[in-house]
Amino acid sequence: MIPLVYFVRHGQTDWNAALRFQGQHDVDINDLGRGQARLNGQRLADLLDDPNRFDFVASPLRRTRETMEIIRSCIGLPPRGYRLEPRLVEVNFGDWQGMTVDEVEAAFPGVSAARDADKWAFLPPGAGAESYAALSQRIAPWLSAVDRDTVCVTHGGVIRSIFMLTGAVGRAEAAVMDVPQDRILRFRDGRLDWI
Repeated sequence: MIPLVYFVRHGQTDWNAALRFQGQHDVDINDLGRGQARLNGQRLADLLDDPNRFDFVASPLRRTRETMEIIRSCIGLPPRGYRLEPRLVEVNFGDWQGMTVDEVEAAFPGVSAARDADKWAFLPPGAGAESYAALSQRIAPWLSAVDRDTVCVTHGGVIRSIFMLTGAVGRAEAAVMDVPQDRILRFRDGRLDWI
């Protein structure tokens, strides 16, 4: 049985607000994102009976690191006392990174319909690009290796993969589900719930 895990999506970035594909591009969180991180940090401060028994792990991108450091400060822990896990990085959108949906459609006419047909398996063009299916294969070994209670700061695509990997939703629903930046996802006793 996987221990208790609290998943937090990084705070909002300007690219989130502009509906740009971020993927693995390193974008900072904005002021609203910092507020979201503080809110989640305050919630975790109330939830964690003993923060020192938790493993704290984050994706290595700046938006997740800053979110984690704000959260840890709110809990009363040293901001930088956490691990980085490269497997927790966001899905790679290849040539689409930095583009809006409209810009993608203008540059690659007809691609939106192809993506909508099977968003989970769709592979964007470009070197290093991943589908959500490939992302899930990257995340699965990390998830199965979690062996202690954990706070994890990561990305929307990774959280979608968690939902699919745990059987909470099917791949079609996981590919389109909303992943809020101002809530915490708790994984306990094999169940996921937003708090």
